[in-house]
Amino acid sequence: MDARPKSCGGHWTLRRPLAHLMPMSDAPNNGAVVPGAPISPAYGAGCLTDVMPSVSGLGENRLPIELESGPRVLLVLDGLGWEQLQQWSHLMPTVSAFQGGPITTVAPSTTATALTSLTTSLPPSQHGLVGYRMMVDGSVFNCLRWSTAERGDCRSSIPPSILQPFDPFQGESIPLVTKAEFRRSGFSEAHLRGGRLVGYRTIAVLVHEVARLVREGEPVVYAYYDGVDKVAHEYGLRSEYEAELRFADRLVAAVVDALPTGTQVILTADHGQVDCRNPMVRLHEDVADLVDELSGEARFRWLHCAPDKVDAVREAAQTYHGDDSWVRSCDEILDEGWFGSGMTSDVVDRLGDVALLPFTNIGYHDPEDTGPFELIGRHGSLTAAEMYVPCVSTTA
Repeated sequence: MDARPKSCGGHWTLRRPLAHLMPMSDAPNNGAVVPGAPISPAYGAGCLTDVMPSVSGLGENRLPIELESGPRVLLVLDGLGWEQLQQWSHLMPTVSAFQGGPITTVAPSTTATALTSLTTSLPPSQHGLVGYRMMVDGSVFNCLRWSTAERGDCRSSIPPSILQPFDPFQGESIPLVTKAEFRRSGFSEAHLRGGRLVGYRTIAVLVHEVARLVREGEPVVYAYYDGVDKVAHEYGLRSEYEAELRFADRLVAAVVDALPTGTQVILTADHGQVDCRNPMVRLHEDVADLVDELSGEARFRWLHCAPDKVDAVREAAQTYHGDDSWVRSCDEILDEGWFGSGMTSDVVDRLGDVALLPFTNIGYHDPEDTGPFELIGRHGSLTAAEMYVPCVSTTA
C-alpha cells in the first residue's frame, strides 16, 4: 500500500512514507468516518510529540517536511485537522501550497493534552495532563480553566509546575507569540513556562511580533492562533467555519510575507474537528445507574465507578453505546498504549474506569461540563477526522 496521503491540488508531498498512516476517504467529511479501529498516536514516528525536537534541531527529524538551515517559525492553528484541510483546500490556497503531510496528535485529541505534548515533546502518560477534565484529588479538574467546581481557581492549590513538572521546549527559552490574555493562566504556566511570552491582542500584532522576533535574530519562534477552533466549536463546520478558514489562510500568507527571506514557516495543529450538531447523548439508564462520576469530554467521556463494577459498566456501555462508540476499560487503554509509556500511578489516578469514544457524530452529555454555549464542533476521540493534523512548511 502507498502510505502517502492523497494530495490536494498537487501541492502536498511527503518527504518519506509514514508507516502509521491509513488511506483517507475520498468523500467530503465534516464529521467522523466510521473506522474499523481507533487511530493510535504515532509516538516517535510522526506525532505531535516529534515536532519541537525536530524544529529546534535538538532531535532527529521525524516529520514529513524538509528542515531548512535558517530561522524557523512554528505556527500552530488550533483545531485545523488534516482531513478538514484536504476537504476545504480551495479555501486555503496559501496553506495548500505548503509541502508536507499529516502527523497524528495524541490521545485524547484535545487542546489541553495535545498542546502540552507539543511543547514538552512528551506523551500524555508522562506530562500528566491526560484530558481536558481529569480527576485530581477527588475532584474533576478543568485543565484549561485550571479550576474545579468546588474550589474555583486552583493555581495556588494545584500549582501548574507540580501537576505538569516537565520543562516545555526542552528547557530552551524561546519567544512565544500568543494571546496576551493567556499570560497568567494556569494552563499557560503548565505548558508554556520558561518561554518568553509575547502577547498580542490583534492579528496585526501577531504578524508584526513574529516578523520582529525573526529580524532580531531569534532562531525559533512559536506562534499560536485559536480562531479555527473557536469558530468550529460555536458554529460547526458550515459557512462560518469556511469564512474562518479563508481568514486563517490570509493570516498565514501575511506571516510568510512579513518574514525575512530564508525563514521557514512550519504549520501544525493540535487536533481536528467533528460536526456534532445532534443533541448530546445521555448515558442509558442501565449504564448511568452504575456510574458515580463523569470526567473527560463529550467525545472522550470517562465513566467512574466502584472497582467491583468496572466489568459491569463496560459490558453495559458496550451493549447500549457500542454501535456509536469504542468502549474501553482503563486497563485496556493502557495496554493499547493510547497515552504512551511510563505512566505513574499518580497519573493513572487521573483517569476514569471506562471510556466512551464516539466514532459517529455524537458526544456524551455531562451536566457538569458546561460553557457559555453548546458546542457544535467537537473533538477528543480517535477518529481520523480528529487525530490527523497537518505538518507542512514553506520558506519565505
